[in-house]
Amino acid sequence: MSTGNFENWAGNISEIGAVYPFVGSETFLAIAGVIFWLWWHVKQNKMEKEDIEKVMKKYGNKESLMKIVSQEDPKNP
Repeated sequence: MSTGNFENWAGNISEIGAVYPFVGSETFLAIAGVIFWLWWHVKQNKMEKEDIEKVMKKYGNKESLMKIVSQEDPKNP
């Protein structure tokens, strides 16, 4: 990848111009990144709630599990 034809590397940086693609799109990309990040958290939260509901439906809620565990605990007759 070439950044241009330079005869003198000691020149002024403002004369060189853009050295990376999509100059000026930083704000849009930052906003898009934040929106994606927030969407991902909402989606992940929804998926985890669905998984927890499936497990609770299969095994019961926290209180019923604690009751089962306490009945099987040899220290707690």
